[in-house]
Amino acid sequence: MKQNEIGHLLGALWNDLQQPDVLWQVAALAFCLGLAWLAARALRRTPAAAAGAWRIGQSGLNRLLFPLFALGLVLLARVILGQWHGVNLLSVAVPLLGSFAAIRAVMFTLRQAFAPSGWLATFERMLALVAWSIVALHILGLLPALIEALESVSFAVGKQKLSLWLLLQGIATVLFTLLLALWGGGLVEARLLKAATLDGNLRLVFVRLSKALLIVLAVLISLPLVGIDLTALSVFGGALGVGIGFGLQKIAASYVSGFIILLDRSIRIGNVITVDQQKGEVTRITTRYTVLRSLSGVEAIIPNETLIGSVVLNETYTNTRVRISVPVQVSYKTDIDATMRIMVEAGQAHPRVLADPPPKAYLSGFADSGVDLELGFWIGDPQEGTLNVKSDINLAIWHAFHKAGVEIPYPQREVRLLNPAAAELPRAV
Repeated sequence: MKQNEIGHLLGALWNDLQQPDVLWQVAALAFCLGLAWLAARALRRTPAAAAGAWRIGQSGLNRLLFPLFALGLVLLARVILGQWHGVNLLSVAVPLLGSFAAIRAVMFTLRQAFAPSGWLATFERMLALVAWSIVALHILGLLPALIEALESVSFAVGKQKLSLWLLLQGIATVLFTLLLALWGGGLVEARLLKAATLDGNLRLVFVRLSKALLIVLAVLISLPLVGIDLTALSVFGGALGVGIGFGLQKIAASYVSGFIILLDRSIRIGNVITVDQQKGEVTRITTRYTVLRSLSGVEAIIPNETLIGSVVLNETYTNTRVRISVPVQVSYKTDIDATMRIMVEAGQAHPRVLADPPPKAYLSGFADSGVDLELGFWIGDPQEGTLNVKSDINLAIWHAFHKAGVEIPYPQREVRLLNPAAAELPRAV
């Protein structure tokens, strides 16, 4: 293998290490690293007091400051020191610091686009391994030979001739543009979420549309940059269309339904709804599903197609007030008027019961065992639960009835034996 520029650089670096002048390079490198660390530490304190885009991903940006400062200072030191001494050590440090900065820049962009999760740390380790492997191959002079071997493996897709090296370039370019698109989508989302005058559902629609458009633009721009004709994707597009037509109808319908729900604003975050025997508060609306959190803490994931094709009971659609009824049965010997006043007082005493309209008691019917009464009242916060209100008022009515001597009847049955002698059991001999 012919010795490339990196090979000459390593040889020159080895010669520099034999000379005492190499201490100037070591001192310059140490000075640059120390100054970069101090500058990054000083700027690390300012984002907390800043506002706007500077605060987005503050921790990720702090991690990016040091390698960028170090790379810039080393490049400057190489230009200045190169007028009197060799700078081979600084030249070797440049690709290492560049790779370090690239890794942290990619991770900074990912942290803007995705919520914190465990896979980000795994991806960061994989990215670091790939980046450092490329740098190692570059320093050892093996990278050109590897590129030549990848270019030798070629194949045709339609009229487009592709090679492994071209595909890798395309993947890297697409990933880079996608990262930029996701970062831009994160900035758009942050700005839209701050728009207080815009409806919440419309904000979600604009956020998702902007991210989708940015991703499509990233793919359409990145592939021609590396020489891949977009018509080569026609086969993939046709296969995707057939897949949607045969096996992905439900998924496609859920996505379309999600946009319809967000646009017509029939369901909002915070609404209390009942659908398909599932009742809860809407905590999240995505383009594919809606999350309902019940009072027991269990979260139900409802496909948006179900919300479009089913009857949805929305307790907080136009008005958050909900009427609740508490049935009670009392004995026929009870003073009904006094009992109804006791029930109304129990409803008025509860803090969650609205004063307008006021609680009212009704005589709903005459049953076999007693008189059926009903207390009706309204609450304005059904998202806090209705069972707890009914339980409190039932308990208050129970104590008030005991105090007033009101009898709550229970079913009684009279059994008559028509032939007592035949019903007796035979005695044992």
